[in-house]
Amino acid sequence: MMNERSTGMTRRALLGAFAATTLVAAPTYSNAAGFLRGGGDVRRLRMYSGRTGERIDTIYWIEGQYIREAVEEINIFMRDWRNGQRHNIDTRTIDIMAASHNLVDTNEPYMLISGYRSPQTNAMLRSQSSGVARNSLHLQGQAADLRLSSRSVGQIARAAASCRAGGVGRYSGSNFVHMDCGQVRSWGS
Repeated sequence: MMNERSTGMTRRALLGAFAATTLVAAPTYSNAAGFLRGGGDVRRLRMYSGRTGERIDTIYWIEGQYIREAVEEINIFMRDWRNGQRHNIDTRTIDIMAASHNLVDTNEPYMLISGYRSPQTNAMLRSQSSGVARNSLHLQGQAADLRLSSRSVGQIARAAASCRAGGVGRYSGSNFVHMDCGQVRSWGS
């Protein structure tokens, strides 16, 4: 049997180096455990729109597979309600929304404030508020603004931030939380 000390590296050190290399080489995978913690084997999304009166309650992911028809239903639901324009909603954003919803432990559906925004809608909102980004992730279908009447902005934001999978904005004055699948960051109060 070979002496561990003669190699200059122990088995534990080698495994530690391998683990560190794996996490650095795949940063999105390293966040997956926290991000998917609330996801479950079946992922469901429940929302309603105060603007259109529409409701959605759909299972969009089962045992590692997205259900194409359900994701398309979400795309339609999250369209720009002002002009009807649609965009594919990034499934990473859908996953963040579903995981956050599971973490706040309520059956109440989200109220969708804003999903996809067309360039025209984003420009109009920018002209009325300094809080609307020129290159908002809403334009790419990568963001959602959501509310739950049974949970505070702080509770929802903490759940979304614990996913460590994107941006989380607290808009306490307007009573909603922004969630996106962009860089991990947070803002607001």
